[in-house]
Amino acid sequence: MKQRVKVNRTDIHLWPDASRVITLLFVAGEEYGSGIESRASNVVKRIVALSEPDVKRRLKDVIHRFGSRHLDVVEVFSQHADRVSARLDPSDDLSEERWLLLGASFTHEYSIESASVCNPSMVLHPDQTGAPDGGARFVMSFRGIGEGHLSSVGFRTGSIFGDGRIVLDERGLFPMIGALREGIFNRDVFHERLKAMDQNGESSAYVLDHLPLVFSIEELEARLEVLISQHDTRQDAHTTARHHRAIASSSYGVHFSSESDISERVLWPVVGAESNGMEDARFVRFVDEHGAATYFATYTAFDGENISQQLMQTDDFESFVMSPVVGAASKNKGLALFPRPVNGRFAALSRFDRETNAVCFSDTLGHWGDSFTYQLPDRDWEVLQLGNCGPPIETSAGWLVLTHGVGPMRTYSIGAVLLDLHNPTKLIASLEDPLISASPDEQDGYVPNVVYTCGAMLHGDLLVIPYGVADMRINIATVSLASLLTSMTPVEKAGV
Repeated sequence: MKQRVKVNRTDIHLWPDASRVITLLFVAGEEYGSGIESRASNVVKRIVALSEPDVKRRLKDVIHRFGSRHLDVVEVFSQHADRVSARLDPSDDLSEERWLLLGASFTHEYSIESASVCNPSMVLHPDQTGAPDGGARFVMSFRGIGEGHLSSVGFRTGSIFGDGRIVLDERGLFPMIGALREGIFNRDVFHERLKAMDQNGESSAYVLDHLPLVFSIEELEARLEVLISQHDTRQDAHTTARHHRAIASSSYGVHFSSESDISERVLWPVVGAESNGMEDARFVRFVDEHGAATYFATYTAFDGENISQQLMQTDDFESFVMSPVVGAASKNKGLALFPRPVNGRFAALSRFDRETNAVCFSDTLGHWGDSFTYQLPDRDWEVLQLGNCGPPIETSAGWLVLTHGVGPMRTYSIGAVLLDLHNPTKLIASLEDPLISASPDEQDGYVPNVVYTCGAMLHGDLLVIPYGVADMRINIATVSLASLLTSMTPVEKAGV
């Protein structure tokens, strides 16, 4: 019998911090999404009617109470006042104080992790300046859950030391959401989305086939205008244009100030598909055939009823681009990219059927077609379902994949398997027992009996595994890679 792997649970425990708040636009009457017309115009009239002494007194109090909680709360108030200024009467002449109080009345704080922090993912930091001797710096993403179970993506940074110690950097003081930018689009994704809507006909081809593989909103709009100009001969022109614009709305960019700390940056839901949260980002440092590195993450977008996969891309964790992911292999949760091309193609782990582990390949990051199942849930601790726990990690022995298995009492455990380096559809070894299961002091939380990670990081022989505990907090464990590989059992009939 193989010896159990020694897992070192570090003393790092990240708990949710309700004081981590961001500012958001608040429109009275719309906070519950009831569809009832807002009370914004009435609020504006009341603010205009206030006496100047009342305005000054109330604004002074608001700035005193909230000024130290945000980087520039006055600028936020001014921006939000501008958002509702169309409701002012043209004859209204507001003082600077009244203008800011108007903005403050349309602002509220949201505690991004008041309920929990969980499901972390760890990658090598793009800037290794100041890394310890024999060590490395890292970026760890995590899912923050706040009021109404709304999820966002946050970050921490830290270092791995040569002696195996893990140290987290101090957090920046002011969490913030970034400035929105227009997205970039993928032609294959558009074709697949239109096909799913039964709208991938002649008019769609007329638009897309004249665009490059990756195109901008300006290029799309220019082509749609050409289509619409032919509405007398293409009767579905306006409908086709509407569908293309709807798909385009799922792509966007976010930019943060270079002066902000990575730990202050919060990726907040933007498009309709994400309206109820951005969940379980699986980050990977992807190195192409030319040696250039880019960071990608697949994450689950949730709109309150439906889930879909989105792709995130960044070079520096300062500017991000989001776009939709489509195809049979991207259904459900758990798409995780390999860190380099495999046999000249992109590769990803998939859980398309919600219970087995599979691999899929593609020529584009936006569309994932058929997948190849390599592991079934046949052990007692994974009988309910299997899934991956983040992108594969390349080792000399094969692709190391951390898995999650769900067993009796909906208990989540973290396991490990090994896939063939040249043909990752082949399962060549696996860990018979869980690598990490909930210890007695890890059972209780927001969702009991769950340990789960969205991505580990390998540094030398040290495998660093940040993992969520009961969907409540985050712990970090380390494992010797050599010990883990030695403890795996070879699969007698490897392959599919």
